[in-house]
Formats: sequence, structure tokens, C-alpha cells
Amino acid sequence: MKGGIRLALILHPEFQLYEKKDMPFCSSLQVAESFEKQHGHVLRDIQAIGLSKSGDTPESVADFYKNNFVRTTYLDTQGKKQPMFIMTKNGFTLLVMGYTGERAMRFKVEYIQRFDAMEDFIKKYILARDDFAPFTQAIMDAHDEPKSFHYSNEADMINRIVLGCTAKQFKELHGLGNVPSIRPFLSHSQAKAIRKLQTEDIRLLYKGVEFQDRKTRLYALASQLPILS
Repeated sequence: MKGGIRLALILHPEFQLYEKKDMPFCSSLQVAESFEKQHGHVLRDIQAIGLSKSGDTPESVADFYKNNFVRTTYLDTQGKKQPMFIMTKNGFTLLVMGYTGERAMRFKVEYIQRFDAMEDFIKKYILARDDFAPFTQAIMDAHDEPKSFHYSNEADMINRIVLGCTAKQFKELHGLGNVPSIRPFLSHSQAKAIRKLQTEDIRLLYKGVEFQDRKTRLYALASQLPILS
């Protein structure tokens, strides 16, 4: 964000969206910046969504508002708390529906594509999380506010050590398309090596070893395995 704005939320490094309860969100600040609007006007537009013309709030509209917009705050350049909303893809779509112009259309498409891609990423993360419960639990316990990319960073590190590439790259290399997991396509020795490194990574995570140090130790361990020696 411009102007030294600091957010308590963490942007996903690839999709540049926020994550809350396994769902992607964008912020009213992002909307204001991308669509070249004053943030106060975006806040006004969001607040207007939950209100009917008569001033009443029908239950269906109130439910949509509650489920798709979350009021929060950010710190401005003076360190003061200021109001902000984060919103789901549905909330974003409704909010920007009336924003017009070539730039607006471009960013509508871009944001929806980013929401779709991050939703797909999170779905795959949830599948992997269920497959490797102890590994995922260790990663979650290592972070105050664990995000899906914390898991993907850790998994990518191990995949690179064993396979020489990330899971995404492995799929592309072998023409696997959009399969949820590469596990069925690994050789027995590859799968065994990944499990061994995950087990060691779990131990290191609970010892509080930093990422780069874990990476060095895992590379050393991998060099002793028959598949990688």
C-alpha cells in the first residue's frame, strides 16, 4: 500500500489478497487505490449496500452484508487507527458493479481472476492439509496467524529439495493439469524422501528453528538419502 499504510492483515505474496478462515478477501483500500477513488467514498458505498432506500435493512440484504463485508481498521502514516473493510469476491463484485470506465473494467476482471486463482489455491491447500495433518499442524503451531501460503512455502521447500521443483512446476513438467495433489504421481523413493523430510521438518518447527536454518539442515539430510545422494 502507498503512503506508509500498515495493515494488521497479511497479503498473500502471490495473489495480493488477504486470507481469513480459508477465504480470500480484498480491502476497501485496495479498491480505492485500484479504481482511483477516495477511500472515504468507497467506505460510503460499502455502508450503503446494507441499507434500503427507506432506511430499513431487509434480512436478506443484512445477511449478505454480514457474510461478505468485515469491518476492521488499519494504521495510517501517523499511526492512527482508521476504518477499513475487507470483502469477499461476492462483496467486491457487488461493490464495483457500478464503477465504470476502461480502467474499472480492467480491474474488475483482474480482481475476479485473482479471487478465483486464490480460491483454487486454498482448496488444494485444504486437501494437502488433510493428507499431511501432523506436518500442517506443526506449521500452524509455528505461526500466530497461520495462512495457507505458510504451508505452501514449507511444502515447496521440501519439494524443491527432493524433486528439484515445486508441486506446480512438477504438474506442468509432467502434463498433470489441475490435479489436486502430485502424491499419486511420485515414485516410491520420491514419496519416501518427502515423508522423511517432512518428519524432520516437523521436529525442527517445534524446536523453533528459523526457515533458512531448517532449509540448510533438510538439504544436508536429503544428501544422505539414496535418491538424492
